[in-house]
Amino acid sequence: MCGIAGICALTGSKRISAESILRMAGALDHRGPDETGIYLDDSIGLGHTRLSIIDLSGGSQPIHNEDETLWIIFNGEIFNYLELKEDLIKRGHRLYTSSDTEVILHIFEEKGPSCLCQLNGQFALAIWNSKSKELFLARDRMGIRPLHYVVHDQRLIFASEIKSIFMNEEVPRRIDPVAIDQIFTFWTTLPGRTVFQGIQELLPGHFLMVRNGEISIRKYWDIPFSQPGEQLDWPVEKVCGEIQGLLHDAIRVRLRADVPVGCYLSGGLDSSGITSLVKNKFNNRLRTFGIRFEQGEFDESKYQDCMIDVLKTDHTDFRATNESIGNVFPNVIWHCEKPLLRTAPAPLFMLSKTVRDNGFKVVLTGEGADEVFGGYNIFRETLVRKFWARQPGSRLRPLLIGKLYPYIFNDTRLKATLKAFFAKGMENTEDPVYSHLIRWENTSRAKTFFSDELKSAIGRYSGYEELKANLPETFDQWDSLSKAQFLEMQVFMSNYLLSSQGDRVAMAHSVEIRLPYLDYRIIEFMGRIPPKLKIRGLREKDLLKKVFKGVLPEVILNRPKHPYRAPIQQSLLNGNVEGSADFLSSKALKAAGLFDGNTVEKLLSKIRRTHHATEVEGMALAGILSSQIVFRQFGTSFTCNLSHEVVPTVFVDRRTAA
Repeated sequence: MCGIAGICALTGSKRISAESILRMAGALDHRGPDETGIYLDDSIGLGHTRLSIIDLSGGSQPIHNEDETLWIIFNGEIFNYLELKEDLIKRGHRLYTSSDTEVILHIFEEKGPSCLCQLNGQFALAIWNSKSKELFLARDRMGIRPLHYVVHDQRLIFASEIKSIFMNEEVPRRIDPVAIDQIFTFWTTLPGRTVFQGIQELLPGHFLMVRNGEISIRKYWDIPFSQPGEQLDWPVEKVCGEIQGLLHDAIRVRLRADVPVGCYLSGGLDSSGITSLVKNKFNNRLRTFGIRFEQGEFDESKYQDCMIDVLKTDHTDFRATNESIGNVFPNVIWHCEKPLLRTAPAPLFMLSKTVRDNGFKVVLTGEGADEVFGGYNIFRETLVRKFWARQPGSRLRPLLIGKLYPYIFNDTRLKATLKAFFAKGMENTEDPVYSHLIRWENTSRAKTFFSDELKSAIGRYSGYEELKANLPETFDQWDSLSKAQFLEMQVFMSNYLLSSQGDRVAMAHSVEIRLPYLDYRIIEFMGRIPPKLKIRGLREKDLLKKVFKGVLPEVILNRPKHPYRAPIQQSLLNGNVEGSADFLSSKALKAAGLFDGNTVEKLLSKIRRTHHATEVEGMALAGILSSQIVFRQFGTSFTCNLSHEVVPTVFVDRRTAA
């Protein structure tokens, strides 16, 4: 994995300095500490930081085609590059490296933007045509790898991370009030928006072209769900066989690397399934890595130990204490570049350091299985609530909610509260965001801490309306589960799970994650499977459990679902976060202008007095503190201290004399 950055002049020939590109590349050093490459001409500057994984000695970037008219910088991996390369050679192409990056360039040379449909990978890339003066930017189908851009002073400035863009001092660094509203609704910004005004993120499955000074953006792929009449009518055994074959091949190609590949192992179904297949089919000396928590309610150690005992992997883990989570929280925000309503990214940040400290650059993970195969409670809730809505007065139907949350329903004090929570808006079954609305409205309760200034800036903006306006044309014809899965993938997974809990916290320590469940072939196949096979009765991920029958121990297959979480108030208070008192002081809150000092102080006093925070209070605490950290890190005192002088390994300078 790597980091990419660049500046493209849209008009005129304003000279782009090598120093500006080196500064941008230097801000991405953690993404690619092995090499740095630069390309310059009179219209563009390209910078690349490399984490060498394939073709260690010969894959230095930027890479060019035969006549050196096309130049590419690339962040990611193309897992089917060997098959693509073989086909290119048969058609007469001459490649001077053994890297996957050069393969992309030659396919682009033949097919243009349609080359993206041939790539099975996770990527963000930039290709410069020095002859026609055209720039091509693209991002992978699911948005596993980031790519941000801004248009400023007749220049397109782009980079893997926003801090690299901000190395250009003239680019404004202002927090977007609408983005804060979105984060305190959806847990993240909606696709394309960042927390900074003017800074955009190229959407997953899209590409951007700069031609004759004009910018155009096009979609080349979307999350595919079939309408009920078009779904596959296959026997369960045939469906499971297809999944098994696709998953096996997704793992096979993701093990391609010239460095060792490890696995994250939590003890859950998803990571245990991947680890078992890797260990039993491909690698008998597998290294695995996991997290143990100080607090029992967050810990999965006994299931992790079970899998280690069964598979006999060489396992390394670390203990995430409340104190350590709080200690790294500001660093996590620096790398995530957005406010967070939870602390869950922090242990993963520490896990990637453990991986890197043990000499590994690449790990396979289990992310994506819940979204693709129907594993989240929110999916089951949707089915139960729609069933309940047909007979809202029923005494028995609400009890199905208790099967999802027995640990709450068994508490007579909370049973009525839970029932009332899920009954809210239950009758609005035709609402396009029906599946997520009660959750989003619950999160929105934390907006009571917004300042009058922020509320005024947000005005009458509605994130729901923006989201609904951008749904696929056929969305209303899909079944309820498909709608819920799409919303989860498009909003939460792409913008939060794959970013704040994925790429950002892994690449903070130069670790590349690979996600077999998000192979686009699996996603496209599962988009054709009827919902009754994904969630059978109330058994989530039923197909995946059938696939792993006989592969995993019964205790793992049938264990209760344990969503990955981390402690919030226990970690963020009690002095664990350096400078937290300063971040949350009335002076700091007033300076940022995002939150009301009086209501924030009441929240902090209540939590300190009772040593307890409700779900909404916990989200509010994390969101307020992280927003204040973002304001301080990127607004008032932005400084990106480079760890060392950036000396390019490759320096191509084609500028004419000044």
